[in-house]
Amino acid sequence: MVCFCFLVDQTRQVRRSKPAAGSCSRCGSGASVADMKTATRFCYVPFYWKSWRAIICTYCGAVLRSYN
Repeated sequence: MVCFCFLVDQTRQVRRSKPAAGSCSRCGSGASVADMKTATRFCYVPFYWKSWRAIICTYCGAVLRSYN
């Protein structure tokens, strides 16, 4: 009998950010526009990257809106 076990994880990283008008709907703190990078790894080897822009909360880190 053969059993395969694979480890897949996904990391999200903020590359740049700047302040934006508005506030978070969850905690009421300020918001910022950020350039995000998502990396998906398979057995510790990165095989997929995606760059995108999002409006995130500066306090709780919630993604309020995302743009592709």
